[in-house]
Amino acid sequence: MEYSASPGLRERVGDWVESRPVQNFIIVLICFNAITLGLETFDVVQRHAGEALLIVERAVLTVFVIEIGLKLFAFDYRFFKQGWNVFDFIIVGISLMPDAGPFTVLRALRILRVLRLIAKVGRLRMIVESLLKAIPSIGWIAFLLALVFYVFGVMGTKLFGDSFPEDFGHLGRTLYSLFQVMTLESWSQEIARPVMEVYPLAWIYFIVFILMSAFTVLNLFIGIIVSTMQERHMEEADAKHQQTEEKAHEERERMLHLLEDLHRKVERLEREKSRR
Repeated sequence: MEYSASPGLRERVGDWVESRPVQNFIIVLICFNAITLGLETFDVVQRHAGEALLIVERAVLTVFVIEIGLKLFAFDYRFFKQGWNVFDFIIVGISLMPDAGPFTVLRALRILRVLRLIAKVGRLRMIVESLLKAIPSIGWIAFLLALVFYVFGVMGTKLFGDSFPEDFGHLGRTLYSLFQVMTLESWSQEIARPVMEVYPLAWIYFIVFILMSAFTVLNLFIGIIVSTMQERHMEEADAKHQQTEEKAHEERERMLHLLEDLHRKVERLEREKSRR
């Protein structure tokens, strides 16, 4: 009897900890903890409410540990089959590590708890999953961008290296300068115009590079990510539709079984009545 009761208890605990009210409470607690961690960065707050913030910190961490513990009890080894559960486990585990002595740097890692919102909020989770799914395609776009950088890097070093050694002295400096040009951060005043004073036709080099990198390749990044998110959204919609169809099919089967049972009972009653 104990063995049969245990799965029932675990199932009830799992349903409760995964229920919408409990998860909403955890989301609110994560946001509240993010605010308190931000307040700790102010000296005036630390002087007047440092002890209170420490108590709140420990209380919030206790709730997070209890949540993880209940999930481990409810799902046992199945808990680690879901990547987002492993992500939660690692984040909470980092928070439990000592933050004194050589581990002082871990105090800064407590803010990583805010990342638990990704695992808790469905929309954020879908965005991250879409980004992970788009990595293979993004890898080829990154290779194309690296190829463009390398070609223009070697070209820029050969063309402008002698006159502008600080920006184009060797391939490394040229690539860094091209990165600044690609971000469009002060590229005209700091890089392009000084070069154009010595090389009047250098504007062709910079304009072509910007068109190929910032406007073309980077837009390919965005296009792939948006396309992957749309595919992910359609997959979720199809999964929900299939789940609804399965539930409707199960309900129809249940109703048919009930009708068959009722029909058999009616026939049995009629036979008994005819015998009398």
